[in-house]
Amino acid sequence: MKSITPHEEIIDKYSIIPIYYQLFKILEKNILDGKLKPGEALPPEHEIAEKYGISRMTVRRAISELISAGMVYSQKGKGNFVARPKLDDFAFELVNFYEEIQKRGMKPGSKLLGVKIVRADELLAGKLEIDLNATCLHIRMVLSADDEPLVYENKYVVYTKQKPILENELKDPSLSNLATIHGDHFPIISKRVLQASIATEEEALILGTGLNMPVFVVEQTVYDTEKKPIGWGKSIYRGDRYKLTSYIGWSVDDIS
Repeated sequence: MKSITPHEEIIDKYSIIPIYYQLFKILEKNILDGKLKPGEALPPEHEIAEKYGISRMTVRRAISELISAGMVYSQKGKGNFVARPKLDDFAFELVNFYEEIQKRGMKPGSKLLGVKIVRADELLAGKLEIDLNATCLHIRMVLSADDEPLVYENKYVVYTKQKPILENELKDPSLSNLATIHGDHFPIISKRVLQASIATEEEALILGTGLNMPVFVVEQTVYDTEKKPIGWGKSIYRGDRYKLTSYIGWSVDDIS
């Protein structure tokens, strides 16, 4: 168990700022700075109280505030522990995935699971408004934070150019980029639909969760200038790790 002793950790008992809140900010800083890491136990209440010369009731109030903020969780009979970072207000694009993960002090990563040419089945033909057995490019990948898998992605684009798939093209495997490279039309509109679901056997295996665990499913479709779909994808986000928010800078009011 680590000691909580960063520079200038002082409780000012004469300050107008409540003592419990001063302690809350000290502990919060230790968590945000990584001095107290996810899964690590906080020192016992009596140790914290003795260190700062305050009451255990005050310590308990500060810890209660940390629990309310989602930074600490309590296990009956075991103590209080640092929670894993919550990934709130999360953006959907791969570049934003990296930025958001880095902002939270975590290391982002991605792993390509497969690239292949497929023939459109009824589902894909309906999503892309193409003929059955039309040629499509299919990419599977998983996104992670600190080597923990968080998102499982399947992306499909109409493969009209039928050009070779180059490794450097997969450095930006966004749906719009893939559609531009391998299709005949340029994407100008993106539509996303978010819904809740439960993990399938395949999704649970890839994301390292239990079968039937809650997940977010984000379906994305990109359209060309004639409002025809040229790319479609489905991303599975672990429901136990964050909530999602998306902001798109153009209007999609005319796409139902």
